[in-house]
Amino acid sequence: MLYFDLHYGKHVRTFVELKSGIDSYRIGGPRPIDEKKLDFQAGFLEVGTSSGENSVKLRVGRQELEYGSGRLIDVREGPNVRLSFDGFMVKSKIESWQLDGFAVRPDLDNPGFFDNAPNHAVGFWGGYATHGLPQNTSLELYYLGLDRKKGTFERGTAQELRHSLGARISRPIATEAPGWDFDYEGLWQFGTFGSDNIQAWTVATETGYRFTNVHLKPRFSAKADISSGDHTSPHTLGTFNPLFPKGNYFGVLATTGPGPINFIDVHPRAEVTLPHGVTTSFDWIIQWRESLDDGVYAVPGFLIRAADGSRARFMGHRPGTEIRWQKSRHLWFQADYGIFYAGKFLKETQLGRNLNYWALWAGYKF
Repeated sequence: MLYFDLHYGKHVRTFVELKSGIDSYRIGGPRPIDEKKLDFQAGFLEVGTSSGENSVKLRVGRQELEYGSGRLIDVREGPNVRLSFDGFMVKSKIESWQLDGFAVRPDLDNPGFFDNAPNHAVGFWGGYATHGLPQNTSLELYYLGLDRKKGTFERGTAQELRHSLGARISRPIATEAPGWDFDYEGLWQFGTFGSDNIQAWTVATETGYRFTNVHLKPRFSAKADISSGDHTSPHTLGTFNPLFPKGNYFGVLATTGPGPINFIDVHPRAEVTLPHGVTTSFDWIIQWRESLDDGVYAVPGFLIRAADGSRARFMGHRPGTEIRWQKSRHLWFQADYGIFYAGKFLKETQLGRNLNYWALWAGYKF
């Protein structure tokens, strides 16, 4: 990925970013998230007042969207090809508030040269407000709207018009003095699915503490998340929709394991800092179904295992480890390994087996 950021005085800006992702030797060939020979990741015109408080900017064209922790809107970091959107955005600063409003369509991912185009079957719009609080804490409030001509869940396929109202409060990981960090988010969804109503929700939490004043500067944290699934109500869809979440939602094994739909999870994690820019971590994810009447979905949101009448709740668990070496300001290396142990639900509905996963990464950033 290579970008050009040009400013014409204080009020006009153009930004162009190219992307190329190549996949080799995948059995079955590359998926849309694996390969993009060459295209624009971003290309927009921005006009507005000068930067700072009480400013406003209008951005038109192709652009990335990334908000909060990435649970709902992210660039799809993790897979080989990142996500972008086409449309309009207004960015403004009013005193200590950052206010964004947008109306966009996600790009359809095609593998060739400059052949991506807006997906006219999906509309996405919303407003996102961020406000700084004392003690380095941040508050975020948002409304998000989604219109899909063909939304698909275990209940079936129909037009999906979904509205999401949510809030997030967070504090970043301590870097200087020892301290707590946290990330708490709650969301309610409503709308229509064909002739049915939508009533869905999620609550996501992460709490951690870093000891910056001891050897290896360890950090211990735990996540606990829950999102709704569908129940037997004949006229109400209860399945939560994560919209456009980050690709590595649960870290390693993200693209093959269960996603953040109809799930309950507990996720402890420990991390230490070694000499020469090396960090290593170990985590363990344990997952259950929230609703026994709904199936298991992948991170992108498609159904990978229907309920099939099973009353088992336990989906499985996955220990994993990661080692990352930040060799210099620009160059980094990373190794991941994880094992997913299939739970009772996966073994009851079809032949469930364990998965081993490993990956080696290298990155260079200008």
